[in-house]
Amino acid sequence: MNYRISIDLGGTFTDAIVVAPDGRRIIGKALTTHDRAFKGMSAAIANAAEQDGLTLKALLGITGLFIYGTTRATNAIVTRRVAKTAFLTTAGFPDILVMKEGGKLNAHDFSRDFPAPYIARRDTFEIRERMNSEGTASIEFDEKDARRVAKQLKEKGFEAVAVCFLWSIANPAHELAMAKILDNELPGIPYTLSHDINPVLREYRRASAAAIDASLKPLMQRHLRDLEGDLRDAGYAGEILVSTSIGGVMLIDEVCTRPIHMAKSGPSMAPISAKAFSMVEGGTGEAIVCDTGGTTFDVGLVRGGEQVYSRESWIGGQWVGDLLGISSVDIRSLGAGGGSIVWVDNGGLMRVGPQSAGSSPGPACYGLGGIEPTVSDAACVLGYFNPEYFLGGRMHLNIEAARTAVGKIAATIGKPIEVTAFDILTLASELMVKAIHDITIAQGFDPAESVIVAGGGAAGINTMLIANQLSARRVVLPKEASALSACGMQFADIVREEAASCFMPSDKFDTARINGVLANMTTKLTAFLSRLALADKFPGKSSIAYYAEARYASQVWELEVPLPSGELREAGDLNAFIDAFHRSHETVFGVRDEGSAVEFITWKARLRSAIGIQLTKSPEIDTWNDAPVDETRLCYFGAENPVSTPIYRGDTLRPGMILRGPCVVEEPTTTLVVFPKMSACVSGAGNYLLSFE
Repeated sequence: MNYRISIDLGGTFTDAIVVAPDGRRIIGKALTTHDRAFKGMSAAIANAAEQDGLTLKALLGITGLFIYGTTRATNAIVTRRVAKTAFLTTAGFPDILVMKEGGKLNAHDFSRDFPAPYIARRDTFEIRERMNSEGTASIEFDEKDARRVAKQLKEKGFEAVAVCFLWSIANPAHELAMAKILDNELPGIPYTLSHDINPVLREYRRASAAAIDASLKPLMQRHLRDLEGDLRDAGYAGEILVSTSIGGVMLIDEVCTRPIHMAKSGPSMAPISAKAFSMVEGGTGEAIVCDTGGTTFDVGLVRGGEQVYSRESWIGGQWVGDLLGISSVDIRSLGAGGGSIVWVDNGGLMRVGPQSAGSSPGPACYGLGGIEPTVSDAACVLGYFNPEYFLGGRMHLNIEAARTAVGKIAATIGKPIEVTAFDILTLASELMVKAIHDITIAQGFDPAESVIVAGGGAAGINTMLIANQLSARRVVLPKEASALSACGMQFADIVREEAASCFMPSDKFDTARINGVLANMTTKLTAFLSRLALADKFPGKSSIAYYAEARYASQVWELEVPLPSGELREAGDLNAFIDAFHRSHETVFGVRDEGSAVEFITWKARLRSAIGIQLTKSPEIDTWNDAPVDETRLCYFGAENPVSTPIYRGDTLRPGMILRGPCVVEEPTTTLVVFPKMSACVSGAGNYLLSFE
């Protein structure tokens, strides 16, 4: 077995996980380099290689699999640093992207203007054509008009094109005709067809997915090809996979054709880690993952041993941001990471984020020129970080710079600097708890009954504060917590999904038609397997799972319901399927209405080809003992006066050791703070299990 490398390129840090042939997982970490991603990436890999007595070139030469995830696509969407993209739509419907879905969270808040569309109205072009819901043309496709528009696009220098025609999911003929014209008139210019990227009802969702995907193609194709070239030049000759928003990995060539799947490619891996580590520590398949990085706090769920999926992935805020529209792992992101900037609003209230100091200049404590106070600076002021052992001693922290930055906030609100620093940590924790409530309690999921798996470089600072507020009984902070998403890539499988829109009410169910839809999706996925010859590259088992998005009649939104097989053979199969929807609806909304018809809207087939590594259950511990104290340091835990606090080095701790709070555990890539009246212990697998007195 060769080495395996996975990379999570974040906004502040680039994380590397190297899995050795004997199963050891080695963490490498470096600051992200935004000018050329490979600089930071190679530094992180080199750091991991050095720990195993290898050079970067030697490690790459004996690596058989490289998996890559990045926030670059998400950042490009948020900042609009994407290709100049044209949006082509049916004549009479130019405002699909302008109106979005028409809502906002606070209908009476007029402090913010309604956001601009993803593609400007001036870059929207109408094509004379009209397909109806039955799939027949009400207005024939006007080829002359389409060619006129295509020539306009060429003259104006557009770099990508998104096409979304009305009811193309019922009949894509007009979108396909437009594609031929684009091929002829704008050769080499990438385009995306809405029926292909996101074949679902609701015009905005198809339009938004097509617009985002098309706009990312020039940027992400260039980025991935540059990455591939840099890796080859550095001596890597194996397979390159890319993590995707659906919670799996895919070959780099496939991702280049659909780069929208790279949005949230890093965060989508955290629930996979949560599932793996919670099961190692005796979990039942119900877990909450809290991933605190330098820029964001991401929260997701594992239910019934599987990631939770959603089509409600908004980039930039629900309703006012931009909707991916595609099926993706349900991850909620909050601008409250370690590098989140602390500020005071006009009313005198302290705020955390969403602005971030990033990796350059970074928090003030990094000593790279940052002057704005951040959550990490607050942790420095409280004494939680060892300035000589940050990143395992590879980076020195400037405590005085951190005190100066936090001191500005303290002076504004009129509190001592240490009390202000603890207030910053408490405020960040409260924001994170609210984000967890939104994805758990609001969806019928009780945090107290779940395992919380904490990850991210800043996870250990306030994980126990968060878990205590949620009344969580079981909290796991893995040894690899600082690189949770990169670690999840090692556990991930190759995943690809096909979807088809076919409205079907349960009281008028056409079994033959639906079986045809399911068979067509199965054929596409089977052909995909054959085309990529996955069995030759990765000999793991492959399987296809089937789902439908369903609702009660006249409801607005759907729930995803699993279908036992790729075919409905008899009446009992349909009844069991309908009953599964009733149960799901009751779980999420607390009510079931068996007297109402169920409407099935979208059908999905999800292929999974196993390539991820498997973990064994944590060995039982027979005897527990208090860990020996390495040293002590003065730390603050909310009061004005410091407390002499035991400090432990992670490399000296062994399974079966108990750490009683208050204390601090220093790992090379993260710091775990155990607050008063709390404790932690080291499990048989080397993970930290956190608890409360």
